Amino acid sequence: MEDLNKKYNMSDEELFSRVGSDEFASEKITAPRYSYWKSVFRVFFRNKVNIIVLILLAVVIVFAYVYPAVIGYDPGVDPYINLNDAAGKHLTPGAAFKHFGVALKWIFGTGANGNSTFDAIWNGSRISISLAVICAAINMTIGTLLGAVWGFSRKVDMIMNEVYNVLGNIPYTLLISVMVMVFSPSFWTLVFAMTIIGWLGMAYYIRTRVIIIRDNEYNLASRCLGTSIFKIASKNILPFMTSVIVLEIAAAIPGYISYEVFLSYIGLGLSEASLGRLIYESQNAMVTPGWGWEFWTPVAVASVITVVLYVTGQNLGDASDPRTHME
Repeated sequence: MEDLNKKYNMSDEELFSRVGSDEFASEKITAPRYSYWKSVFRVFFRNKVNIIVLILLAVVIVFAYVYPAVIGYDPGVDPYINLNDAAGKHLTPGAAFKHFGVALKWIFGTGANGNSTFDAIWNGSRISISLAVICAAINMTIGTLLGAVWGFSRKVDMIMNEVYNVLGNIPYTLLISVMVMVFSPSFWTLVFAMTIIGWLGMAYYIRTRVIIIRDNEYNLASRCLGTSIFKIASKNILPFMTSVIVLEIAAAIPGYISYEVFLSYIGLGLSEASLGRLIYESQNAMVTPGWGWEFWTPVAVASVITVVLYVTGQNLGDASDPRTHME
């Protein structure tokens, strides 16, 4: 009996109460209590791999946001603090330990200015992750809300289809590159460039999903009762697409980090010392014997961050699908 109580989260009285003889009482059905988000996290944490991925994600967040604050990293001073020390430049981790002493900051060696590659990488990670999260939040919010209305309203659909046919055929990378070249390559310039039409793909995807379910009986009944299109979209449609939205966000955040790294690598990225900027500035070290560590460490960290973010989002998206909550 205790197993049934735990399984259905119900008391003995609820499970084994006597039912009356009238027709309404006889049709009363006792069902287990259902909490959507509780079920999401139960399914998510059932997979032990997700726990490992979350630990890696926590490590990334701590080093990207907490570590630079704790050590008081100053991007205007710290990269040049050992500039006059000729023997401290381009050192491997072992050589850096011998020259400066054993410390966490020298675990990735030193760069062209004798600076700590470890400190520079995590400061750059903070910039790259912040850029990706802001761009994803803007594009996902606009794309989701507009896409819901776009798919439900036939008048909006006619207008937005024409907008999509024009703007959707503009190469996204080319547009970002032109925007960065026209304006100064700063953090907020890149945010603007990535979000000016970045929401369009998400909006079109949501529009397609909404069209599939917009003519269900409960939506038709809501329209007959005079409910507004916006309210129907936000209350009747979007809650059923939580898993789809989470999956899109999971792909978007690593994608924006990749965009930033690529643009910086070709010289069109941020002026700040982001991950992409570090890779761009150390590309000559890749072909110099003994200096390759400077190039491959930011590449490896960028790869780990994108993979961890993607896997976390994908598995959370799968867990947020109500079909996975069945037992």
